[in-house]
Amino acid sequence: MLTSVSATETALPPSDLRVPGPADLKAPASPKGAAPAAGVQTPQSGAARPAPASARATAQKPAPLPEPMWRSADGRARLFKGDCLEILERVPAESVDVIFADPPYFLSNGGTTCRAGKRTSVDKGTWDKSNGVEENHAFNHRWLSACQRALKPNGTMWVSGTGHVIYSVGYAMQQLGFKMLNEIVWEKPNPPPNLSCRYFTHATETLLWAAKSRKSRHVFNYDRMREMNDGKQMKTVWRLTAPGKQEKLLGRHPTQKPLALLERLLLASCPENSLVLDPFNGSGTTGVAAVTLGHSYMGIDLEQEYLDLTQARLLDAVPTLRERPALQVVR
Repeated sequence: MLTSVSATETALPPSDLRVPGPADLKAPASPKGAAPAAGVQTPQSGAARPAPASARATAQKPAPLPEPMWRSADGRARLFKGDCLEILERVPAESVDVIFADPPYFLSNGGTTCRAGKRTSVDKGTWDKSNGVEENHAFNHRWLSACQRALKPNGTMWVSGTGHVIYSVGYAMQQLGFKMLNEIVWEKPNPPPNLSCRYFTHATETLLWAAKSRKSRHVFNYDRMREMNDGKQMKTVWRLTAPGKQEKLLGRHPTQKPLALLERLLLASCPENSLVLDPFNGSGTTGVAAVTLGHSYMGIDLEQEYLDLTQARLLDAVPTLRERPALQVVR
């Protein structure tokens, strides 16, 4: 992550966050002049009328997924362009094994950082601008709730972030009833220097690992993690370098994660032949890790540029994604 930031960017502790109520999570209001739906109470309509059973069933059934912007020839990898909240609502319930999310950190507010030894703006785009602590938390609550619905009963999810967002994410997870499993500290041995000399150099990010609910029997590939750690139990501090030039040959994203990080967490938590979802696809590192490990992948992003980059990276990493499976003759 970009690291040299002002003190005003530091996220407030959970005690300063307002719990999202129904007003935060309700659907948009109907256009002026439109009649209220059955079962909906408005200031003008008074008590709500019960909706017919057929209407309730229709309301509960999500619309099917839209056609992906791109899919691999074998269908294992699919990329969707659009708002993650809208698309997540259309993902079949309890269909995803593992979710990795690297949501906006809300850092783009005029600060600066160091890149290649030079001071540069920390602003990444409008998608990373803060709307205030309460609005940011309400957003985190909404997308986490949508992810929780999509997870299988024993599914798990990982969320990466810095102090600017991770406390809100953790609080929202507790509100939603996730089962918190681990807090991983990703230590970067080569972080950019803090040019202001007013803070310690930012050298870590936090990853929260959580199961869908307290009843979940989550997958943890303990033996594989121990094997990767020279026969010892793997600890919650992972020392991994940021993505190098080799991982950015086809393009770059301002918050790109190292492939080694995604490979490790998927190796730790995926059952065989998993469906992996990333609601903030970015440069597609999650997808590259998933398909190279033999899993299926769904990525969602608003930016065509990054979806094109993801497609190129997937085809570069697994060229067979271009090829349709051979037809089998049935006798």
